[in-house]
Amino acid sequence: MANEFMVDGLIERLYWLIKLRWIASTGVVLTVLFAEQVLKVPLNNISLSSIAAFLTIYNLIFTLHLKRLGKNKPVQLLLIANRIANVQISLDLLSLTMLIHFSGGIENPFIFYFIFHMIIASILLSRRASFLQATFAVFLFTLMVWLEYAGFLRHYCLKWFILSGLHTNKIYILGVSFVFISTLYLAAYMASSISVRLREREKSLKEANLLLEEKDRIKSEYVLRVSHDIKEHLAAVQSCVEPVASGITGALNSGQKDLLVRAKDRTDKLLFFVKALLEITRIKLSKNIEMGYFSFKDTVDNAIAFVEAKAKAKGIEMAFHMDSGIDLIYGAQIYIEETIANILAIL
Repeated sequence: MANEFMVDGLIERLYWLIKLRWIASTGVVLTVLFAEQVLKVPLNNISLSSIAAFLTIYNLIFTLHLKRLGKNKPVQLLLIANRIANVQISLDLLSLTMLIHFSGGIENPFIFYFIFHMIIASILLSRRASFLQATFAVFLFTLMVWLEYAGFLRHYCLKWFILSGLHTNKIYILGVSFVFISTLYLAAYMASSISVRLREREKSLKEANLLLEEKDRIKSEYVLRVSHDIKEHLAAVQSCVEPVASGITGALNSGQKDLLVRAKDRTDKLLFFVKALLEITRIKLSKNIEMGYFSFKDTVDNAIAFVEAKAKAKGIEMAFHMDSGIDLIYGAQIYIEETIANILAIL
């Protein structure tokens, strides 16, 4: 059961990451256009567009792959989903590194977008995995910076936006690298700490909810058995009262007959409520509402009969008129009858 909780949560977050990636790929294209058209900063359009296309392609592949995961068992599903999450984040870090490289390298202020990936990794993955991803991000960033510094990689300067030559300034490189690396690990630590607590809380809430559902099921089964027994006894009482009230067992004076008629009415009402309770309990257990065709006129008549005595006591006369062409309707009779009776009881 715990595995199912983890799988559901992880897959849901993977779909969330995929949605973010669609936004990111669109954002790359729009940012490049804005930088060139508005800020007049020359960029390597072909390389940046290729990376955006790469983002789109592997995002589509992951989307299709996730839709096929449902056939696996929960344990296998959890392992596969974790692998997919790790691969996705690793590819995202690689893509971001390439984007940074082709748009200024260490001079690009967007280098701190790596922090967002650390937060996402902490949400999706375990603490250990999120720190491994942070280490991978540090490795990619450091490799890019020092390869550009050593001249093994071409440096793409952001002309007319940032002073050129910073990628060869050792003090600048060391300072930015220290801030970048420390910030990355701090972000991973704080985000993973919060994420772990939230997962534990979510797990405990789901387990508590399942426990409540089980207790409710046991209670409903008990109510079902008790209601069934009460119904049988009420039916027996009703079968005894009816012959006496109708005079089969002998003549009755007006007082006796009035008491028996009132007793019969009360028994009928109790029997109706017990039947309704049985039906509601059955629906709760089976989670299936029984629908069918029934006489709407009879249903309304029954509802009126249950509140008629109370209405008379208040001096209210009740009457019901319905078009003769209306009779059978489709629905849940017990609920419709109960609803009408409740509405009339308020009046």
